[in-house]
Amino acid sequence: MTSRRTSTTIPSACLPCILLGLCLLSFMRSFPDFIVTAATPSCSLSKENCRELAALNLNLNISFSNTAKASQDFGHMYHDRPSAIIYPSSAQDIVAIVKLAYFSPNNLTIAAKGAGHSIYGQAQALHGIVIEMSSLKGIEVGVHGFGEAAVPFVEASGGELWIDVVKEALKKGMAPRSLTDYLYLSVGGTLSNAGVSGQAFRYGPQISNVLELEVVTGKGEIVICSKHQHADLFYSVLGGLGQFAIIIKAKIRLHHVPPKVKWVRAYYSDFLAFTKDQEMLISQGRENSFDYIEGSVLVKGKDVNSWKMESHTLEDVNSNVTIESDAPVLYCLELTKAYFERESNLIGKKLNSLLERLHYLPSEVSIIDASYLGFLDRVHDKERDLRKSGLWYTPHPWLNLFIPKSRIIEFDAWVFKKKLSGGINGPMLVYPLNRNKWDSRMSAVTPSEDIFYAVGLLGYASPRSAPTAESLMDQNSKILYFCRTKSIEYKQYLPHYVNQDEWRTHFDRLWPRFRERKLRYDPKAILSPGQRFFWRSKTLS
Repeated sequence: MTSRRTSTTIPSACLPCILLGLCLLSFMRSFPDFIVTAATPSCSLSKENCRELAALNLNLNISFSNTAKASQDFGHMYHDRPSAIIYPSSAQDIVAIVKLAYFSPNNLTIAAKGAGHSIYGQAQALHGIVIEMSSLKGIEVGVHGFGEAAVPFVEASGGELWIDVVKEALKKGMAPRSLTDYLYLSVGGTLSNAGVSGQAFRYGPQISNVLELEVVTGKGEIVICSKHQHADLFYSVLGGLGQFAIIIKAKIRLHHVPPKVKWVRAYYSDFLAFTKDQEMLISQGRENSFDYIEGSVLVKGKDVNSWKMESHTLEDVNSNVTIESDAPVLYCLELTKAYFERESNLIGKKLNSLLERLHYLPSEVSIIDASYLGFLDRVHDKERDLRKSGLWYTPHPWLNLFIPKSRIIEFDAWVFKKKLSGGINGPMLVYPLNRNKWDSRMSAVTPSEDIFYAVGLLGYASPRSAPTAESLMDQNSKILYFCRTKSIEYKQYLPHYVNQDEWRTHFDRLWPRFRERKLRYDPKAILSPGQRFFWRSKTLS
């Protein structure tokens, strides 16, 4: 017997709340599919359960003693403690765990945990099992298809971090086409949501750039799926919030990238000009636009002419600017244009031709050179600052929304200019996306308009002063209430709801499809209980 971080390693696997081990396997038979939504699940451990499972031949580590860490996430607001943490060594370990949970009468649930960057406990499992996906490793760059149809890809385990995927791909001069602003997130985690940032206007979210998945369904079936095989499962899992299957591996499309970027920040006082410029840029082809387009909101600093960008980017790139303006808030448009060394003599001219079409404040633009990886990994420096200040460990009641283009001016007038003009102790993002880059067969939902805005209100509660977690959550509630009373067709991104009625409203006309998929791939509601969609029944009848 060995130990892992004060955890107990049980030979041949000893899982809590899973009944009868190999004896149970002989008992397996078909039960009617069902989902019960009326009650919160409960589950308790017993030594007998563990002994009965000891006969299983699984090569994994299990912790019963250090489960509190699996009740923590980046949000620091929900703390649902599991009964056990599993560290699998293979996909087969996960298959065995899910199969046994499927036939357990103890309401056992399972949550797959990646980097633990959820906000509202989405990767937690009260009294259940948390699977630490980070214990499964593997990143490999290859080519999908042949000849002119060949597509470069990277295959990564679901628990791998995007920063490591990017670094491995860059060794071949390539990178994923669409990424998140923060790269220390797991592959399986972002693909279970969507994965958006300033590249998504051109290439769509990360889920639009997946070629193939290997997953374990809520029935314990391991399936390789793509748009060509088991397509319904493939589209279900992408953006499916972990409700249908656990992502074991993903093949993600790559493209060749230059090693350097011109990194631009332009400032606006006129929100209409700010949005029109962004909408124009996202409608252009690659040669006539930028590679990355993302807007944010600035608030007044202590000095009347000092504007504070509560930014998630590098502090030394004009994060505090001096602009004379009477506007209640200012706006920053962040842009990049990638280039090769051989283009050094031409990139300045190309950049000027792009910038002269924009309507930012006169003389208010900054341009610096950065490496491609340096720009992609820019948020990591901010993370170090937040860790030092303690804000990384405070509650983060973030609110992410998709707002239709036709309502973004109204949203700005009440939310940015009025409600949030004093800031939120964190970044406020606002940038447009093209809906035609999203696949409606996937589980993620968006507003119905052709262009919608991603709005990120990423506030950090202060341990010693305002804002408090309660005030930020109250603020979020008022913003959502404003959207509802004004009949704005918003969608929450990284959604947080507490009952099925709210989820039904979120999915709207697509709710029947979502529920049918749940019945098909996880009929006993074993997976991702922290999303609060469905609850397991106490019995199988």
